[in-house]
Amino acid sequence: MSTVTIEPEISKPEGSAGLETFYYDNATVRKFLIAASIFGIVGMLVGLLIACQMFLPDLNFGLQYTTFGRIRPLHTNAIIFAFVGNGIFAGVYYSLQRLCKTRMFSDLLSNIHFWGWQLIILSAAITLPLGLTTGKEYAELEWPIDIAIALIWVVFGVNMFMTILKRRERHLYVAIWFFIATFVTVAMLHIVNSFELPIAMFKSYSWYAGVQDALVQWWYGHNAVAFFLTTPYLGLMYYFIPKASGRPIFSYRLSIVHFWALIFIYIWAGPHHLLYNALPDWAQSLGTVFSVMLIAPSWGGMLNGLFTLRGAWDKVREDPILKFMVVAVTCYGMATFEGPMLSLKKFNAITHFTDWTVAHVHVGGLGWNGFMTFAMLYYLIPKLYNTKIFSTKLANAHFWVGTLGIIFYALPMYWAGFTQSLMWKEFTDTGMLAYPNFLETVTQIKPLYMLRAFGGFLFLVGALIMIYNLVKTAYAGKFQTETKAQAPAMVKEYKSPSSDHWHRKFFEWKPARLLVWSLIAVLIGGVVEFVPMFLVKSNVPTITSVKPYTSLELHGRDIYIREGCSNCHSQMIRPFRSETERYGEYSKAGEFVYDHPFLWGSKRTGPDLLRVGGKYPDSWHFNHMLEPESMSPESLMPPYPWLFEQDWDKGSTEAKISAMRTLGVPYEEGYESQALGDAETQAKAIAKNLATSDIEISSDREIIALIAYLQRLGTDIKVKEND
Repeated sequence: MSTVTIEPEISKPEGSAGLETFYYDNATVRKFLIAASIFGIVGMLVGLLIACQMFLPDLNFGLQYTTFGRIRPLHTNAIIFAFVGNGIFAGVYYSLQRLCKTRMFSDLLSNIHFWGWQLIILSAAITLPLGLTTGKEYAELEWPIDIAIALIWVVFGVNMFMTILKRRERHLYVAIWFFIATFVTVAMLHIVNSFELPIAMFKSYSWYAGVQDALVQWWYGHNAVAFFLTTPYLGLMYYFIPKASGRPIFSYRLSIVHFWALIFIYIWAGPHHLLYNALPDWAQSLGTVFSVMLIAPSWGGMLNGLFTLRGAWDKVREDPILKFMVVAVTCYGMATFEGPMLSLKKFNAITHFTDWTVAHVHVGGLGWNGFMTFAMLYYLIPKLYNTKIFSTKLANAHFWVGTLGIIFYALPMYWAGFTQSLMWKEFTDTGMLAYPNFLETVTQIKPLYMLRAFGGFLFLVGALIMIYNLVKTAYAGKFQTETKAQAPAMVKEYKSPSSDHWHRKFFEWKPARLLVWSLIAVLIGGVVEFVPMFLVKSNVPTITSVKPYTSLELHGRDIYIREGCSNCHSQMIRPFRSETERYGEYSKAGEFVYDHPFLWGSKRTGPDLLRVGGKYPDSWHFNHMLEPESMSPESLMPPYPWLFEQDWDKGSTEAKISAMRTLGVPYEEGYESQALGDAETQAKAIAKNLATSDIEISSDREIIALIAYLQRLGTDIKVKEND
């Protein structure tokens, strides 16, 4: 594959200014496209593996590094930050240069950005299977990697914004508005959510605790979906749909309303992930109200994209690129309708903690992000190689296989979610739970898990067809490292005509102003939600019986986090009769004040564990972790033999206690010096208790610490039984 420079792209002169010659950088775009393709396949393979582990748990191959709890975050991070992230950067680097009529500000910064981002992805791929995790969903990476993400994100932002400042085109097209909002908001989200106290090179504790940590996490988690998986792709939609269809965007005014309403409203909606939880009612209601309001701007953007194709439907039927775009935008519309519906309490009572949420997330992930990325790849590779797509038939085959993959993935998960909820909530005529054994609800949906895996397999096959097609396309053409272009210099002294739209004069010619007002728009919601939660003590009522974890329990909790147990088990009992009958007293905000981080979970593949303490003897937990089916026949949980071979980390005890005191946990001054002794005493007591059940094991083993933690859960709350 040799490299050449293609014929120049020439813009019509504006006024009397002469034409300037410059070159677009295509090399960086190609690197990001290649990375997106490779990591997309890797992320999908890991996703297929964990989907199969849901009905064949032995597919972890007996290794601690490939259990569901450890590689589920590897899958989510690979898809979000490696596949989608690299796709975003490829689209931004390609479109921004052409919209600004200039080369990227710095080739050096472009290269630092690319290689820095790939090193971050590599570090995630190493640390997550090793169990080095914060335990916070979509933010599992430990503090050194968090710092690297922030630094590389700033490199990207500087390169992008300096490119905008040196542009030759006065007008900032709508795609650029979304790119700017993405940069400032993701930076804010990442920095605020990543406040943590390090105790070792790859171990830290969240600065926030319990309810406050949950609010910050889902403010981040929901808006990571909004501002990493949505706003940049909306910017790419506004660029690539007109380009691929040859038609201008449907409505300029609608794009203005879409942009400002979306970025202002979205940031408030995070609490809808915590309905019926220990979060105060005012915060839950605030999240619900703004979530419902989100329908308007979200569908405004969807309709703006689809209406752009009016009059081009014949072309859509023939062009696989436009097919991918139509389905992508449609999936965006479906997901952004369903999201507000899921934030309604009555609906949320049915869907939360079930596989319905998994279906919802993947309609957006596979349909919106996946198909939009595929469309962009099919559009850009022939452009960069100055050729035509190798096979339109293969591209169409990919479209149909991928579409079937989405259907076979989503529908079984919706069905599974509804089945789970009905079975969890069903009572007999005598007022007893119809399915008191949680495992009955799991085995009922195993066939649906198999169908889901088949859908994921089809989606992966489609992606592999695309890779083959694009590689053949590349070999048929010649890569253009640069594209020669000409455009007039932007006139610095420019008097706008009175007929120009106010938004254009106030924002679209003033990128710094657009950046500042975008930041203000997204700051407001966060400030309004956080200030009362952190400053008003009544939002987290104190419970005097709740005490800090013992030093051994703290070690056990860290093992629980390392193994990713919260990926399958919640620690949040909602105030429903079906849950209090099954699990015990509903959760109180004051129970979690010493939890750094919170571990409420977002899905129940297994039962809730908040009140598991004292429910079973130590020997039950021992045998359950060694051979799950011996305690729970037909269990889908893998065994954890390494917990019986590895010692809990005595050397970190003092640092852990010291860090917790720094975070406000009321350990006595100087307790560090006796914490290890207390842990060893408690561990010996557990080992002695196991010996009464003919189980001989060293008190130094990790299983002992984990049992200590599990037996503590929920025991601080004493509920008086009615006579």
